[in-house]
Amino acid sequence: MEIKVLGPGCANCQKMEDLAKTAVKELGIDAKIEKISDIQEIMKYTMSTPGLVVNGKLKHAGKPLPNIEKVKTLIQGEV
Repeated sequence: MEIKVLGPGCANCQKMEDLAKTAVKELGIDAKIEKISDIQEIMKYTMSTPGLVVNGKLKHAGKPLPNIEKVKTLIQGEV
């Protein structure tokens, strides 16, 4: 599984990355989590950050940030 966290590096983007890592750990899923901060790469998926991409599909973009249970649900939908 491939997970991308989209964002320039703000506090919300860091929080989204932490949520993704926690969700993967709690679900016991083998996943590669990649932080994407390049604006051109982010714009391939969305104009709103932070973003969460799972297996090439945009699952969340912008604020408010989802809670940990929602992130787990978004990731599980691609297992």
